[in-house]
Amino acid sequence: MEYGLFGNDDRLPMIGFGTWDVRGRAGVRTLVEALDVGYRLIDTAHMYANEHVVGEALRASGLTREDVFVTTKLDRPYAGYDEALAGCDHSLRELGLDYVDLLLIHEPYAQTRDMWRALVELREQGKARHIGVSNFQGRFLTDFLAWCDTEGLPQPELDQIEAHVYWTQASTREVLEQRGILVQAWAPFTEGRRRIFSEPALVEVGRRHGKTAAQVALRYLLQLGVAVVPKSSHRQRMAENLDVFDFELDADDMTRIARLDEGCSLFGWY
Repeated sequence: MEYGLFGNDDRLPMIGFGTWDVRGRAGVRTLVEALDVGYRLIDTAHMYANEHVVGEALRASGLTREDVFVTTKLDRPYAGYDEALAGCDHSLRELGLDYVDLLLIHEPYAQTRDMWRALVELREQGKARHIGVSNFQGRFLTDFLAWCDTEGLPQPELDQIEAHVYWTQASTREVLEQRGILVQAWAPFTEGRRRIFSEPALVEVGRRHGKTAAQVALRYLLQLGVAVVPKSSHRQRMAENLDVFDFELDADDMTRIARLDEGCSLFGWY
């Protein structure tokens, strides 16, 4: 495993396991299997309505709390200062945890600034070891960072954004990297919006390295400095997604894959 570093030298696993559609008993089994395969970052959110599933899987895995990095996110029902404080407590109850490793604002809201003051307080209380945002880019990101500076508040430690070979968000990544803010990708496989596993450029590059198109897609983001949270319900693919640290894309590979970038969201969020 490779790691990103927070400002206090805490480590972020560069590959985690996404849970956006994980549900019920089957979801618990999927997550226990992912942890058994070797995943040590689990990404959930209040919006996913599965924090209790993640908590049950963590308990069933036999791993210690310190073994697993847990991320969750607060969305619109918790848009506000008091609301965000209550939202964190609700998430901790659902997860069965005393703290989360990373707490994010799920997307920009009118009450983002009030939410951020709450997240700063929650970090001070030890309920969240690290705090950040998700889906902040363009003016939402730059305006928010300028406000943090003006108010003398800590900046986000991480921004989780849509990123994949068809849109790497170069301008957003440049802003984040200049500020020392970690970048993490949701939908690194596009969640079915593109036939990424049969993309000719990825297949051919993968053939040269003895890897799948999926592994090449993840490796490309990792070499751009972007952490990823793919998801699969199949054990073999879970293992393949972790098996991307024993090869490196060369300059020609990177250039070829860069040509796939369409420069826009596949989800219409922005």
